[in-house]
Amino acid sequence: MGTLQPPARSEVQISAADATLVGELTVPESAGNLVLFAHGSGSSRHSPRNQFVSQKLNDAGLATLLLDLLTRDEEAVDVRIAQHRFDIELLAERLVHATQWARRNAGTRQFRLGNFGASTGGAAALVAAAALPRDVGAVVSRGGRPDLAGNELPRVRAPTLLIVGGEDHVVIDLNEQARAQM
Repeated sequence: MGTLQPPARSEVQISAADATLVGELTVPESAGNLVLFAHGSGSSRHSPRNQFVSQKLNDAGLATLLLDLLTRDEEAVDVRIAQHRFDIELLAERLVHATQWARRNAGTRQFRLGNFGASTGGAAALVAAAALPRDVGAVVSRGGRPDLAGNELPRVRAPTLLIVGGEDHVVIDLNEQARAQM
């Protein structure tokens, strides 16, 4: 009986229309699914929460791509003046580029894909899923703002799980309103 090898982990760079995105791709042995992470405002691929969820998914045999949807310069501006954190169109466009990269990459092209979004990343994950209905097989939004996906919500075809803390009544209401549009 052999021992499982630790997952292969590598830093990747993904060309988007106007930026180079940096991410961490982790592929466990025998993975058949890839979860692309869209983190929320003020967060990054190094977020302890996202790292924790990614590790649990890796332990379950799923590959993960923790991705920074903003460049370092954009993140620095966003920290000061919040210029990009609610630019769902920009975040979703970059997640679309990452999805297309995963479809072209020799190590991931055969995987089924899903999006995991937190905070504003939840809206970006949904908009990207609406844009690529044949590529995105599932969406999970944790503490997300799916309401920010707006008119794209009815176009989402992927099964979607909206997770919100039980005491976060404002975000629960926003998620319920978004769910009604899907």
